[in-house]
Amino acid sequence: MLDTHARKHVQPMVEKTADYLLKRGLTADSVTKIAFIIGLSTGVFIYLDQPLIAIAALWLSGYLDVVDGTMARKTKPSAWGTLLDISFDRMVEISVILGLAFRFPESMWALLLLSVSIIIAMTVFLTVGALSDKQGMKSFYYQAGLAERTEGFILFTLMIAFSTYLTVITLIFLAMQIITILQRMAEARKILK
Repeated sequence: MLDTHARKHVQPMVEKTADYLLKRGLTADSVTKIAFIIGLSTGVFIYLDQPLIAIAALWLSGYLDVVDGTMARKTKPSAWGTLLDISFDRMVEISVILGLAFRFPESMWALLLLSVSIIIAMTVFLTVGALSDKQGMKSFYYQAGLAERTEGFILFTLMIAFSTYLTVITLIFLAMQIITILQRMAEARKILK
């Protein structure tokens, strides 16, 4: 929801960062890889009980993930870059979930359910994107929903910062994912029939 509706407010800063990195000779794919490495470290920092560093790494990786897409659109977007971007996003999410699960094993069952919901939500998202004739500003049709990447980062941040309430926050995230799945399935039914 925030990715779809609030992007216009942060896009000027993203554009400036993208232009700066392009002038320094970086490519969209190289920034994707940097964001991935920083994002993967989030789970390690969670496990090592360094929540502030984990949150900083998560948001820096997320910001660079937005910047790399803008860089690609300013140069030459590639199907390979899209594949890297989407795959690395899921691996960063897995890193966060694994870091939390190993640090707080009593919440592992809720984190497992959240993982399943993310898999289902992404399966619907990617399948609709692949099958739809609609085009967006990205290289495929982007289905909006209640829980998009920014909402996920906000909830992951809450999960890391307020680990005493990890199970409750995880179940709220799960509920949002289920609503998103239902939203995307309803839209898919309309556009794919």
